[in-house]
Amino acid sequence: MSAVKAKQGIYPKEGLGSSDGQISTPAKNIFIVDDSDSNRMVAKLALEGTYRTYALPSAAKMFKLAEKIMPDLILLDVDMPEMDGFQALTLLKASKRLNQVPVVFLTGKNDTETELNGFEMGALDFINKPFSPPVLIRRIELHLETDKLIKNSIRALHNTHRATISTIANMVEGRDTVTGKHIERTQRYLEILVEELIRTGVYIDEIATWDSGLLLPSAQLHDVGKIHVSDLILNKPDKLNSEEFVLIKNHCGDGEKIIDSIIEQAGDYDGFLCHAKKFAGYHHEKWNGTGYPYGLKGEEIPLEGRIMAVADVYDALVSARPYKKPFSHEQAVDIIVKDSGTHFDPLIVEAFKNIADDFWVESVRLNEGV
Repeated sequence: MSAVKAKQGIYPKEGLGSSDGQISTPAKNIFIVDDSDSNRMVAKLALEGTYRTYALPSAAKMFKLAEKIMPDLILLDVDMPEMDGFQALTLLKASKRLNQVPVVFLTGKNDTETELNGFEMGALDFINKPFSPPVLIRRIELHLETDKLIKNSIRALHNTHRATISTIANMVEGRDTVTGKHIERTQRYLEILVEELIRTGVYIDEIATWDSGLLLPSAQLHDVGKIHVSDLILNKPDKLNSEEFVLIKNHCGDGEKIIDSIIEQAGDYDGFLCHAKKFAGYHHEKWNGTGYPYGLKGEEIPLEGRIMAVADVYDALVSARPYKKPFSHEQAVDIIVKDSGTHFDPLIVEAFKNIADDFWVESVRLNEGV
């Protein structure tokens, strides 16, 4: 084995050395998705000496292969039958597993509007066909290196976010001795529910714009406004009276204000705090307009609030409180289904029904040892 070949990544297995003792770098997986045989062949011949290449004639076959092999970059033709590049990109961005994979469009058109649309949807670049193999190689090298730097930076920011948010959320929950592990459970319920909405295509256009790596941690702040609520009310062993209930209801607006003040001081370039604000401010709104704090109705309520409402209420129903025994899982599901169209968004309730048992499994798992 030559040292040159090892460095080029032809031998992709980690730890496989060259004749001069150097360690090869694992080859990147490049998906070439194009319905033209000739275009696939040109791209494959240009790249296969440096990367692991997979030439695929359709987006459907791309998604099938992606179930087994994780792509590091996708070259995606814009104009394809059955599913075009834009439709495929929408599904990629909606996928929890694939939404961070860089996508470069291949196109035979020189159309500014098409390119702008692609960039807005999250495409990394456009390469015009017919393409020059040396230019194709260089563009991919630059994009993969840029993607690596961006992911390293994002990873560092995410770690900081998670540490900060977990600390704040734990401080708030630590004051409330009644609802133990509520934040952890609702975050897990939310993850399950969002995955089902994606699977069934419900609200997919909006969810496709979300970054799940930011969305789920931000949900930990949905009750941050309780930091302004008296301990006597939070930990009252009896049911709240009307005056106390008014005070506890303020936690939604207070939470929104707290997060707003952070946004004003620090900015919010990635949507993390934007998601957190919607979770905090709107998770007690109701579909029929009778919720609080704003009495919003239907789709006036941000989607984050409508999803969290189901997760939050389910957890409250199946959890014990000093003033009530826990409802059974079956009772909780029946209550949520019955309140479809009044308290809850009917489309979200339909998705919930499909995965309700998964909520119960997570509830039991997270409550073990409590």
